[in-house]
Order: sequence, then structure tokens, then C-alpha cells
Amino acid sequence: MRKLFITILLATSIYTIPMIYVNLVNASTIQVKPNPSYAKWGILAIEKAAKKYPNAQVTDYLHIGRKVGNQSTTEKFKLILKEGKKEFGLFVTIEFDSKTEEVIQLNFEETTP
Repeated sequence: MRKLFITILLATSIYTIPMIYVNLVNASTIQVKPNPSYAKWGILAIEKAAKKYPNAQVTDYLHIGRKVGNQSTTEKFKLILKEGKKEFGLFVTIEFDSKTEEVIQLNFEETTP
């Protein structure tokens, strides 16, 4: 009986240890991607849109691009909002001071989805 127990223990160890090693190797190769530089401004765009359109839900989000000027930077987003049966697009443009990141201007422009 004891011999059977040792045989089962050894057989189990032979399969378990490599699996643990494989899991450790896979865990060590996981890559964490940093947030894109526009993520902060995208969150702000969604928050401001939610205040302006409190009965609408943001159903989609697209970063259109960034324009860097001498003293300010502009981020532009397109949000898709749904309010009841109505669906529409909303361009959100955020201009901010490049050094302090203080918002200079925030504009909304409704468009087609």
C-alpha cells in the first residue's frame, strides 16, 4: 500500500511541477501596456459630455488626434451618444496648456453618428 502511495505521489509530481513552472513562465511574460497619453483627456471629454447631456449614454468613443502648438495642445474625440431612440455623434475638443495641463477651452459639436 505504501509503495502504491509513493508511486502515485511521484507520478503526480512529475506532471504537476512542470505545469507550475509553465504557469510561472507565462506569468513572467505578461506585458502591461501603459495608458495612452490621451486617456486623461478622453475621461474628461466623457465626463463633460455626461454633464451636458445627462439623459444620454456614451455608447462609443474615438480619439481623433492631437495637435501640439507652441504653448497649448489640443485633443479631439468623437463620442457616440444615445438618448432614448435618438443617436448622435459629439465632437469634443479640449485645448490645454502644454506645461501645466490646465484646460484652456472645451468645445462640443454635434454631428451624425
